[in-house]
Amino acid sequence: MALNKQVWLQTIQENFFPDDSFAVKSIDDSAFISNKTVHVPNAGSPSRVVINRSQKPASVTSRNDNDLSYDIDELTTDPIYIPEIDKVELSYDKRQSVIANDRAQLQTTSAQNLLYRWGNVPTVFMTTGDSVPAYTSSTATGYRKAITKADVLKVSTKFNTDNVPQSGRYLLLDATMYNQLLADLTEKELSAFLASADAQRGVLGRLYGFDVMLRSAVLRVKASDNTIITWEADGMAAEKPAGLAWQETCVSRAMGEVKMFDNTDNPTYYGDIYSFLMRVGGSPRRYDKKGIALIVGDTGTAPQE
Repeated sequence: MALNKQVWLQTIQENFFPDDSFAVKSIDDSAFISNKTVHVPNAGSPSRVVINRSQKPASVTSRNDNDLSYDIDELTTDPIYIPEIDKVELSYDKRQSVIANDRAQLQTTSAQNLLYRWGNVPTVFMTTGDSVPAYTSSTATGYRKAITKADVLKVSTKFNTDNVPQSGRYLLLDATMYNQLLADLTEKELSAFLASADAQRGVLGRLYGFDVMLRSAVLRVKASDNTIITWEADGMAAEKPAGLAWQETCVSRAMGEVKMFDNTDNPTYYGDIYSFLMRVGGSPRRYDKKGIALIVGDTGTAPQE
């Protein structure tokens, strides 16, 4: 009887991970990652200016500065076990795959942790577009309003009003919000948007002064008060998607190196055990939290048939 041949490839199809290049668009506090808490002094209000002062001597005042601080989190992976048989009998290098994937997953989680910290701000703009089905989780129900170019313009106006620097402004959208924004642009606007892309910097286009970036998932918030729901938490029926706008000097990051722990040839498990650790922190950098805003998908209604 004839036997069919089989072949085992020597490479394994790896996992996909989101683009986290947004994280570097911030002030780097990584030099202080070994500390528990990082303090960012904020200047108080400047002195009052008087034109043609008549009262002399002038009144002397003092300036009260503010202390903004944030703590460093420690992120760790679950230890993973590689039995000796997997190192001997598999056609691919499982150890290399495990190390690469767990390291990437830790870095992905650290970037998401940074978004949770940056997105904890009071400045919120609600979307105003057409209603589309909720999409942030299988638990989310109903409809949410799509993002429009007019919504982005409102954020730009707010930044301009607050004297936020024109350079270094970014807008991070999830995959669905990004497509909604593109759909709202005219053909001429879309052409100009795509022409301003800078792939090396992770920028897909420029609109109203914002360099627009894309991540598979950004943030989701509670319907009641727009506070952030972490992606690790259970979903809610009324949860809403949120994009994040910021100016790079208004946020900070502190990201340490990925440390690997290994116990090879463990006599109890008859194999190898690996785990990873990374220290991460970050925060809005200003006491008044100017230069950061959430764009939240507002609750919509079912489209009329």
